[in-house]
Amino acid sequence: MKLYLAPLEGITGWIFRGAVHACFGGFDKYFVPFIKPNQMGHFSAREKKDILPEHNRGMYTVPQILTNKAEDFLRTAKKLEEYGYSEINLNLGCPSKTVVTKARGSGFLAYPEALERFLDEIFEKCPIRISVKTRLGMEQPEEFVRILEIYNRFPMEELIIHPRVQKDFYKNTPNLEIFGCALAESRNPVCYNGDIFTPADFARFTEEYRSVERVMTGRGVLRDPALAREIRGGRAADRNELRRFHDLLYAGYCEEMSGDRTILFKMKEFWSYMAPAFADSKKYAKKIKKAEKCAVYEQIVEELFEKCGLSREESAPVCAAQPPQIP
Repeated sequence: MKLYLAPLEGITGWIFRGAVHACFGGFDKYFVPFIKPNQMGHFSAREKKDILPEHNRGMYTVPQILTNKAEDFLRTAKKLEEYGYSEINLNLGCPSKTVVTKARGSGFLAYPEALERFLDEIFEKCPIRISVKTRLGMEQPEEFVRILEIYNRFPMEELIIHPRVQKDFYKNTPNLEIFGCALAESRNPVCYNGDIFTPADFARFTEEYRSVERVMTGRGVLRDPALAREIRGGRAADRNELRRFHDLLYAGYCEEMSGDRTILFKMKEFWSYMAPAFADSKKYAKKIKKAEKCAVYEQIVEELFEKCGLSREESAPVCAAQPPQIP
């Protein structure tokens, strides 16, 4: 089984990916949040940092491109090849309205003829391998019948299917019936993406779809950064590992960003996912949310890690006022 870390814009950048890899590992591929080609033909500062080889050591990293213009895709692919990449991913799944209204991401799926012409050109001319991450369509899952017919014309590295339509965003449940049909009919290797939050989710899915050999997870890793290791039979993260993971993230953001406000924005986002992992952590989560200075934030986090056990640790002290005494 191959496990992939999904690209989540603004979250799974190089600092996050590096921390997951260093602390827990378990992933075969790490996908970079989308690169959006601009009129100048240059990478943004964020994009360049995300793809630099020195920021991705030891990881098989796959950059993702968001565009509906073949010339922009091919120009970006050529530049990525110069950085040493041998595989890139096309984003046909982003459900954001700002992306969709420009017929990019999942919005491109509403124009199958234009999409087919686009794919014709990039698969003919692209110098490196292409995978595609897709949704089922814009409004109705049945749209995927036509879309899959188009995909089957092209030799993809793999087809990553998130079985929701654009209007679902991340609500409702993945349409596994349509996914099952796609799995049977796709001429390209298929990877599943969607609502794998726990090892139990993974076990249930793979029990039903035993022929699936590739699974991508994103939001599950925000809640449990050791998820890939656990799926492979390894142990869950302990407090020391979660502390190390937090500290790597925090140090990385402090080094790369300026101003307490910017750094704390990233860490508050981190805790919005991670806080439930700690028993009775609500009061600390509230304090973190209100923190305006890094020095204050550091004190709150120190206290949280010292006093709060993990939610799954039945025998752990739950935010004890004093640590247990050793007889």
